[in-house]
Amino acid sequence: MDDLRKSHHAEQGKERETVPQDRGAGAVGVDPEQLWLRPAEHRRGRRPSFSREAIVAAAVTLADAEGLDAVTMRRVAAEVGAGVMSLYSYAPDKETLLELMIDHVSGELTVTHPPSGDWRADLKAVAHLQRAHMLRHPWLPAALSTRRVPGPRTLAFLEHALAVLRPTGLDGAAKLEVFAQLTAFVAGHVAHETAQAAVSRSPDRAAAEARYLAAVAADGRHPELAEALSAPGRPLAPEATFTRFLNRLIDGLDTD
Repeated sequence: MDDLRKSHHAEQGKERETVPQDRGAGAVGVDPEQLWLRPAEHRRGRRPSFSREAIVAAAVTLADAEGLDAVTMRRVAAEVGAGVMSLYSYAPDKETLLELMIDHVSGELTVTHPPSGDWRADLKAVAHLQRAHMLRHPWLPAALSTRRVPGPRTLAFLEHALAVLRPTGLDGAAKLEVFAQLTAFVAGHVAHETAQAAVSRSPDRAAAEARYLAAVAADGRHPELAEALSAPGRPLAPEATFTRFLNRLIDGLDTD
């Protein structure tokens, strides 16, 4: 979100500036103006039988099923029945394709009602929407760590989150920071939740971890950890755990 704010101020301050159109040596990241404000073009000749939307949808399906490593231009081209080179008119590299994928699935983050005015409750609802969204697309937490400027579908959800925060009286920069902090928390939690689910499907590994922690707690060198581990457990249901952590985060936010 800091990148978004800085980009906005830079745009306000510049006058006549020529923006290079090619991403040659030294270029960093995806050009959001080129990606989001200009329509995708196809090469000359016969119009292809696929679209950028179809390419992105195929990439999302691959990522959902097999993870981000499975998403290569060759695999995506095979999914849509196209030659690899023809894809580059729509997504010149995997970094651009990833931005398109993130924004594509962000269209699922639909909000059907305006903020209630109870910003803490509304912000918790935003977080629960994000968690469900990332669980549907487990590749998202890793992908979000690399993205810079949100696309149009993502902006619609961001607009709602900023409206939720209006009653706090925070300035614009602080509201963007809160949203970034919340998104980072949800992404980190979902990544951990997904990893723990994988461990739970492996009883031998789970038992080995339990034995290890028991040994550490009993070695006499970690009294604080031993005390913490001996305390009564909390409900381990994923939803309950997420809600508990989320409440600590949002209820403790300082808006002064």
